[in-house]
Amino acid sequence: MQQERWAFFSLTDKKDADVYARRLVALGIKILSAGNTCKLLAEGGIPVMDLAELVGGGAILGHRVLSLSRELYAGLLADTLSTDQMAELIALHLPFVDFVYCNFYDMPKAIAEAASMADRMAAIAYVVEKTDVGGPSMVHAGAKGLRIVVCRKADMDSVLCELETNGDVSLATRQTLRARAEYEVCRYIGHSAVFHSEGRFQIFAGERICEFKGENAPQSPAGLFSVGAIDPLALNNFKLVDGSPPSYNNWCDVDRLLQTMTHLATGWMLNYGCVPKIAAAVKHGNVCGAMVNDSDTYISRTIKGDPRAVFGGLIMTNFRVNEAMASIMAMSMPQGKALFDGVIAPSFSEEAIEVLARKSGKCRIMVNPALQAGELLLDKAPRFRYVRGGFLQQPNYTYVLDFKDPEMQVYGQRNHQAEKDLLLAWGVGATGNSNTVTIVRNQMVIGNGTGRQDRVGGAELAVKIAVDAGHSTNNWWRQMLYRFGLSKKAGLDGAVAYSDSFIPFEDAVIVLIKAGVKAIFSTSGSIRDKYVQELCVKHGVTLYQLPDAKARGFFGH
Repeated sequence: MQQERWAFFSLTDKKDADVYARRLVALGIKILSAGNTCKLLAEGGIPVMDLAELVGGGAILGHRVLSLSRELYAGLLADTLSTDQMAELIALHLPFVDFVYCNFYDMPKAIAEAASMADRMAAIAYVVEKTDVGGPSMVHAGAKGLRIVVCRKADMDSVLCELETNGDVSLATRQTLRARAEYEVCRYIGHSAVFHSEGRFQIFAGERICEFKGENAPQSPAGLFSVGAIDPLALNNFKLVDGSPPSYNNWCDVDRLLQTMTHLATGWMLNYGCVPKIAAAVKHGNVCGAMVNDSDTYISRTIKGDPRAVFGGLIMTNFRVNEAMASIMAMSMPQGKALFDGVIAPSFSEEAIEVLARKSGKCRIMVNPALQAGELLLDKAPRFRYVRGGFLQQPNYTYVLDFKDPEMQVYGQRNHQAEKDLLLAWGVGATGNSNTVTIVRNQMVIGNGTGRQDRVGGAELAVKIAVDAGHSTNNWWRQMLYRFGLSKKAGLDGAVAYSDSFIPFEDAVIVLIKAGVKAIFSTSGSIRDKYVQELCVKHGVTLYQLPDAKARGFFGH
């Protein structure tokens, strides 16, 4: 039985609505609408039937009820495979609605606006008033009825092109649109549930952007899902320009690099009013090299910090990489080749890509213009972690070290250069797996001891990494004595160290002092703080401290 086809338009964002409606009319599809959307289409000269004519009246209850009517929902839900139901539509003189174009009131925007209200009840009332019921309801109904449901403007052109070419859309397209419609309804209502419960209820809703290898072969396929955040540094905004697709491990490392880069950029802006050139290298989730300097040639220091670990790691910069820089990076590797798993930057020259590329696409070259200095903003979204039977949630780590903090206690002589080095050590250490002790010299990370169960172990590991990477000022003979345990002098003279929490015993400090460290930043909060402070003063080591409750840098448990 042939039935007239209707399209229902219900839009908050009405841009180009008239253009889309005309294309549907040209296909013989009639337009049904209500309220301001109907008025806009009629004023544009488009033949449109007002829903009020169908249901016997316009909006009621102060515009709270408009499109919620059995006449409309019959047209959305009638089973097209049922002859009886389609015949009943005709008998009741009801339109067969085969197309729905609808977008909702902006719930996230309303919630954000309500967040600034001091009165919780007023905030609730505001969000309730801005909550769309008709839109999600008709989209959900259209999805159930397997109608052509478009609730994202970006999909309209492709859907209309398919209609214009074939006279209809395929069953596969309808099913894809159905899935998106249900997803958008879920996401919309989820925002409301989280707001009204004050966080008691949490909803995960994400769209898979790509699939790739899992952390281990049996864990494939893995996927990157976008939650639709308006964030230029969201991982889905990074574009692969050369190499094979990033793996699960690669994406984890990109996320960790962003934590480090954004903290360093924010720390420099807070303390010095500018953002310098920053480069950091990561391996298995922890930084193994980093530098802060405005000289292009200093990019080699990122790799030379721990070249053994950088091998097969990822490097991220907040500046364009040209051929000269790429060549410096390659020649800084012990093998004289660019053997990285990936390099990420705001942009690359074509020549730089050629230098960095590896056989079989083993080096992923990725770009995101938002990495430029002025856009390296901290991620303030909550952090989630799956645990058996549920998940953990906490606010993101957004603390930024400020040497002007009135609670800062300094034991010894303050030093401007040491503070710059400590800021780099903090940015790296506070975004590495705790416990962490990070050693820096001349704006270059030379040792990063991460993931240790005890503080002295972290200090010993950081010193060992620095010596093994060739950063000791000792001569060859003294280096050998140190490595074989016959000398306590590591030769890291003039370096600084960061500890991501307080140092409970003097043993870790003794390791750093004997290594040649001249300044340390740690938190305070141990009952033995005074012994650590006295030890540093005695040996001419400047100790900077802030309360552990404010400045502790645990991360990545």
